[in-house]
Amino acid sequence: MTEPTARDEAPQFVLPLVVHIEKAEPPARTDALETAARAVLVILSDERSLGEGEWAQTMRDWQDARIRKVVRRARGGEWRKASALPGITLTGKAAEVRVFPPVPLDGWPKELAKLQVSGTDLDDPEEPAVPDRTAPVLWMSPDVEMSAGKAMAQAGHAAQLAWWELTDAEREEWRAAGFPLSVRTATAERWKELTESGLPVVQDAGFTEIAPGSCTVVSDHPALRKP
Repeated sequence: MTEPTARDEAPQFVLPLVVHIEKAEPPARTDALETAARAVLVILSDERSLGEGEWAQTMRDWQDARIRKVVRRARGGEWRKASALPGITLTGKAAEVRVFPPVPLDGWPKELAKLQVSGTDLDDPEEPAVPDRTAPVLWMSPDVEMSAGKAMAQAGHAAQLAWWELTDAEREEWRAAGFPLSVRTATAERWKELTESGLPVVQDAGFTEIAPGSCTVVSDHPALRKP
């Protein structure tokens, strides 16, 4: 067992994300993953999260502790109530994801606390296209099975790791372009190369679904690739 760090001892917060899933028309899995990743980037770069903005202190507190994200699902009236809370809604090809400022682990708003976490299963109706490698690609592990909700949180974390490693100019370029990115599952051979490449790797803390220390996503941002 590893020794507690300053991140463990700090007050713990979680970044809530809610995905809009209607029974009749659920979004495609890859669309939901990509939209969740962009949602994390949008709230990180929002003026309310920076400097003296209204969300800035809670964003700092969240990032000073263990970085936790939880994805819940909503439909109908649940989605409308969630959408009325302060946050940002991102729309992908069809997916809708709303991200909210971090909340204490035991301090979820009641409109979000009652939403379901488990069982968020989504599929891709067709094979995703080959990604544009001139833009960032978040490569999911071929070895770790995750629910769609868990995978959305992991994709968001991968986007955040890339964001942390970029320069201010690189961040602004990505933001100005609308945070283009793809999420794809790597082949076994490609995954080995990626995890040894020096690119940011998400290692899950093991709070839910998968074993602690599991490598789940590699953030393949062009600005971070070794020459």
